[in-house]
Amino acid sequence: MHLAYPVVLSALLFCTGLYGVLARRNAILVLMSVELMLNAVNLNLVAFDVWLSRTAEETLHSGQALALFTIAIAAAEIGIGLAIVLAVHRNRGTANIDKLRDTAEGPAPDDTGGSGGPGGAASDSDDAPTTRAAATKAEASA
Repeated sequence: MHLAYPVVLSALLFCTGLYGVLARRNAILVLMSVELMLNAVNLNLVAFDVWLSRTAEETLHSGQALALFTIAIAAAEIGIGLAIVLAVHRNRGTANIDKLRDTAEGPAPDDTGGSGGPGGAASDSDDAPTTRAAATKAEASA
């Protein structure tokens, strides 16, 4: 068998995975596309290992060993990635990448009229809450 067949198949798999990463909005489908790209790399590793082992008498099959290592790393990556996606889905209610914000960000303050903010004029009452979270906390304590 020629080396071109698995290399072309690997290139097609990798391009399909790359399209999935760039075009998909669901986080689980993005993770599946990353796995497809890693499998394309594994196919290349094994194909080149077999192709190079025909010339040498004693081989270590380092391409196959590296492919097994890559499979183990990919399994760990998918486990952690899926746990993160499920935690985000439980908290936010969606796995759509476009609708998600950075988890470190809080809710945006309501700046209507520019009063009460940094550098702005003071509002009628100086102890008025400036964020939605502070307003909710003030309503709950009242």
